[in-house]
Amino acid sequence: MHKYLVIVESPSKSKTIGKYLGSDYKVVSSKGHIRDLATTGTYGLGVDIENGFKPNYIPIKGKNGVIKELKKDVKESELVFLASDPDREGEAIAWHLKDALGIKDKNYKRVLFNEITHDKVIEAINNPTVIDDNLVKSQETRRILDRIIGFRLSKLLQSKLGAKSAGRVQSVALKLIVDKEEEIKAFVPEEYWTITAKFPLYEAVLFKYKEDDIELHNEDEVNKVLDELGKKYTVESVEAKEKTRKSKPPFITSTLQQEASTKLNFSAKKTMSVAQKLYEGIDLGDETVGLITYMRTDSVRLSDDFVKPAMKYIEKEYGKEYLGEVKISKKKENVQDAHEAIRPTSITRVPEKIKKYLSTDEYKLYSLIFKRTIASLMSDARVNQTTIVLDNNDYKFKATGQELLFDGYLRVYSDYESNEDRILPKVGEKEEAESIGVVPEQHYTKPPARYTEAKLIKELEELGIGRPSTYATIMDTIRLRGYVKMEEKKFVPTEIGVETTNKLQEFFSDLINVEYTRDMETELDEIADGKLVWNKVLEEFYKLFEPRIKDAFADMEKKAPKETGEICPECGSPLVIRKGKYGEFTACSNYPTCKYIKKEEHEIVELCDCPNCGSKIVEKTTRKGKTFYGCSNYPKCKTAFWDKPTGETCPECGKLLVETKDGTIKCSECEYEK
Repeated sequence: MHKYLVIVESPSKSKTIGKYLGSDYKVVSSKGHIRDLATTGTYGLGVDIENGFKPNYIPIKGKNGVIKELKKDVKESELVFLASDPDREGEAIAWHLKDALGIKDKNYKRVLFNEITHDKVIEAINNPTVIDDNLVKSQETRRILDRIIGFRLSKLLQSKLGAKSAGRVQSVALKLIVDKEEEIKAFVPEEYWTITAKFPLYEAVLFKYKEDDIELHNEDEVNKVLDELGKKYTVESVEAKEKTRKSKPPFITSTLQQEASTKLNFSAKKTMSVAQKLYEGIDLGDETVGLITYMRTDSVRLSDDFVKPAMKYIEKEYGKEYLGEVKISKKKENVQDAHEAIRPTSITRVPEKIKKYLSTDEYKLYSLIFKRTIASLMSDARVNQTTIVLDNNDYKFKATGQELLFDGYLRVYSDYESNEDRILPKVGEKEEAESIGVVPEQHYTKPPARYTEAKLIKELEELGIGRPSTYATIMDTIRLRGYVKMEEKKFVPTEIGVETTNKLQEFFSDLINVEYTRDMETELDEIADGKLVWNKVLEEFYKLFEPRIKDAFADMEKKAPKETGEICPECGSPLVIRKGKYGEFTACSNYPTCKYIKKEEHEIVELCDCPNCGSKIVEKTTRKGKTFYGCSNYPKCKTAFWDKPTGETCPECGKLLVETKDGTIKCSECEYEK
C-alpha cells in the first residue's frame, strides 16, 4: 500500500520525480496516451455524429496491460495526482486517465510540473488543482476535427489519386510549399547592374543620380554612366549614428525549433526529442534534474524566481553595464501563456560545467537555450554606423561602415549572431578622393526562396496555423507521405504532392486554406476559454464539410495508372504502374480480366564495405517496400542500417557515418553530427 499515487506520461520523468518524493508516494508512468478514438461507427470515425458528436474511446493497442497495472495502483492509493504534461494535450490525458481508471472526483488532484526540479515538484504537489474541462473539450474537439478530416479526406485521396493522407493543418502546410513552387516557376528573372567605385580602404556603390534613385537595366545604360564619370570624387556628406541592437526574447517552442534548425542544423523533430530529455531529467552524478522548463509554450515570460538570480549572475560574470531588462510579450495572451518561456531551471548549471553529463546534441541545445535566456536579460549592443556619400558629376556613391562600440548581449550570444566590423577611414566633407577602379557588375533578380524547416515553421506561426507543439510532426508527415523531398535542406513538392494540393483546392478551397484553418484555431482557443460550446463548433464544421466530401467522391476523377510503354505478354494490353500493400509494381492494365504481374529485377546498388566482415553494404527493400541498407553476406553477417551509409568513418568513434532523409550526415553509433 502507498498513500499517494503520482501518474506522469514518461517513464524517465517518473524516475526523476520518484527521487524527490518520500516513501508515501509511488510514481508511475502511463507511457503517453492510453486511449484514442475507436475506428467503428459512421465512416470508422469513432464519433457518434447523430448524438452531439459523442466520442467513443478505446484503449490504444498494447495499453491494456498498462491500464490494468494503473487500476491496481489506484486501488491501493488514497489520493491520485494526475501529472501529465502541462498543456492541452496533457490536460486531455489527465482526463482520460481519470475516466478510464474510474477515479472519483474526491480521490484525485491535477498537478502541473512546469520544470522537473526538487523544489518545483514539491511546490506543485503542495498546490494541486483540478482538471480544466474547457481545455479538455478544446483538445477533444481538435482530435475529432482531425479524425473527421483525416479519415474522410485520406480515403478520398487514396481512392482517387493513390495519395496517402490529408490533414487539417498538414494539407495547408503542403499548399504553402506548392504555392511557393508555383511562384518560383512563374518567376521571370530581370537584369540589373551595379557600379562600385573602389578606394584604397573602402568601396562605394552608385545609388543616385542627382536626387533620384538610379536603376541600371542593361549594359548600354551602364556605359553611359561610366562615360560621364570623372576621376575625382568629392565627399558630399559624412554621417555617423550610434545604433543599438537588442537581444531577442527567450525561446518559445516555434522560435527554438527555428533557431535550432538554422544554427545547429537540427530538424524540428530532433529539437523536440532532445528538449524532451532535457526537460524530463538528466543524471548529473549527485542529482537527477530537469535542465529546462517545459518546452511546449507560447510565452516569453520569465518568473521572478529565475530573473533575480540571473541578473546577479550577469552582474557578477560581466559587470553592471551588461544588465538589461526583462522582455515583455506583446502577443495576445492565450492558455499556454500561463507557462514560462523555455529557460534553464537553474542559472548555476552553466553548460560548460555539466558538459560531461550530456550527449553532444543535448549539450548543443542546452547551450543555445541557456545563452539565449541570459542574452534576453542583457543590455543592448551598441554600434557606430557610418555613411559616406561621394559625388562624381552628380552621380552619388554610398559607402557604409560599422564599428562595435559595446558588445552587450553579444558577449554571450555572438556564437549565434554575427557582428563584423567594417570601419571606414576618417574623411571630411568637400574632401576629394580618387578611385583605384570602377567595377560594373551584371546581376539577375532571383526567384523567391523555397521553404526550409525554419522558414515554414515561422510562416505557420505568423499565419496562426496549428500549434507549435505540432510543427515537428507536420514536417515529418509531409516528408514520410512522399509529398515533398528535401533539396539543399529546402522543401520541394513531389508530383503527388502537387496533384494532392490541386485536387484539394479544386473541391475544398473554402476549407483547406490559411483563413479557415486560422479561424478554426481561434474557435478552439475560445472553447478552451469557455466562450464556445465544443459540439456546436463541430456541428457547424460538419454541415459545411460533409456535403463537400460526398460531392468529391462522386465528381473527382480517378487518376489513371501510369503506362510504362511496355505490352503485356499475356493479353497485349499496356502495362501500368500500380500501387500495392508493399509499394509500386508493374501489372496489366486489363486487370481483373488479365492478372499478369511483371517480376521486377532489382539492380544491386553497392554503397561501401561492410565495417564488420568486409563484404559490401547494398541497398535492400523490406517486405513492406521500405528501403534499408544491409550486408550482402546476410545471413552470416547481419549488419544493417536504416539511414544510408556514406562510406566515411566517424572522427569520434570510428563507426560508419550515415546520411538521413533530410540530408544530415551523422554517426551510426555515437552522437556525432557533421
